[in-house]
Amino acid sequence: MITIILADDHAIVRDGLRSLLEAHSELKVIGDAANGRDALQLLSHSCPDIAILDIAMPEMNGIEATRQINDICPKTQVIILSMHATSKHVYRALQAGARGYLLKASAGFEVVDAIHAVFEGRRYLSQKISDIIIEDYITQREIEEAENPLDRLSAREREILQLVVEGKSSSDIAQILSLSSSTVDTYRSRLMQKLAINDIPTLVKFAIRHGITSLE
Repeated sequence: MITIILADDHAIVRDGLRSLLEAHSELKVIGDAANGRDALQLLSHSCPDIAILDIAMPEMNGIEATRQINDICPKTQVIILSMHATSKHVYRALQAGARGYLLKASAGFEVVDAIHAVFEGRRYLSQKISDIIIEDYITQREIEEAENPLDRLSAREREILQLVVEGKSSSDIAQILSLSSSTVDTYRSRLMQKLAINDIPTLVKFAIRHGITSLE
């Protein structure tokens, strides 16, 4: 039996969820509350397996309640119920300790699956939320790539950068790349200027941080 409490400031939502969940013999709603503070009172006496919390409630919102639930009942897993589909809301909920995030518009179709997933130790996000998180991740990666200082360097400069941080001298590099030593020195000076780095030890740290070379 999976025990559940519900917290939402709309009685019609609580009643609808209760009816939906109690149609499943393995699920038992043991209490409900109209705000986060009352939900914490319920939890302090029962510590259910699952708490389903609206994100926007009077007196104490679902995110703050989630944080406190982690202290009061560490075994209780939280699923946030929300009208908000922005990555900002989702990240705040997950950072607070929520294991699931459902959109109210699709909760009726997903809530039972979410409960089972979270009860089994997995995370559950509404499909639309998953798509938003993935898009947000891709966008962030694109921003990070656009800001990658290595992109300031030409292919030849990146090639020389690796050889420099591997400890090779200008004459060694000149021989490897079939260039003159003075040309290598010019490339080295130019790449350090582009990276705003003035000494070799700092250049080596930069190369390690960006995966150009390793400590080995």
